Amino acid sequence: MASLEKPAVGTTTVKWRWPSVHPEGRKYVLIAAAITAFFAFMAWETLAWPMALVTLWVAAFFRDPIRTTPQGEGLIVAPADGLVTMIERVDLPPELRGPNGLGDQPLVRVSIFMSVFDVHINRTPIAGTIRQVVYISGKFLNADLDKASDENERQHVVVESLDGQRVGFTQIAGLVARRIVGFVKSGDFVAAGQRVGLIRFGSRVDVFLPEGIAPQVVLGQRSVAGETVLGRPGLPAPSGIAQ
Repeated sequence: MASLEKPAVGTTTVKWRWPSVHPEGRKYVLIAAAITAFFAFMAWETLAWPMALVTLWVAAFFRDPIRTTPQGEGLIVAPADGLVTMIERVDLPPELRGPNGLGDQPLVRVSIFMSVFDVHINRTPIAGTIRQVVYISGKFLNADLDKASDENERQHVVVESLDGQRVGFTQIAGLVARRIVGFVKSGDFVAAGQRVGLIRFGSRVDVFLPEGIAPQVVLGQRSVAGETVLGRPGLPAPSGIAQ
């Protein structure tokens, strides 16, 4: 990512820097690095080199780049990096229904699939108060399957903005992912694009858009957590499929 150095008067200097590794992943990087060092110390080159690549991949998986969240009234941003694989109107999961959730009517769901090569830090779609966090243990089916929304390990989160708009999203563990890690709890106030959790090693996030908000992404489009606009009041949904 880019960072701003202290500029001279009338100038701005942009310097690229390596993304940091999130604290949640540092122990995995250290373990992989220790194994690599052991193999190298023992002169087991056929094991040391592949393990070095694994160490780099683990560090990349837990990378935590800085994101610049767009500002605007009613904007809803993507909570995850990945590929938009489903956009459809669906019945809400039971955990998101009712007065403390998103109501009882079907809403448009945007599903974002995160491969093992994507950034796995999840961010809140809007600024507001966390109204509920519901964790459910479950299976570890392929997260790209539709039934993963109902059967896999998952965590439902509802955020309510200052003007009363509510957005819900669901973190879903996948075939490789084995743990959902949350950073927030009910009652917390969060900024738009703030880090709210991560899912280890491949997963999916579903976002439920409020009634009247059309999705601003198309199938096959890649999203960037905290930056890609998923919904904007007053705009129609784009047509087509990302090429």
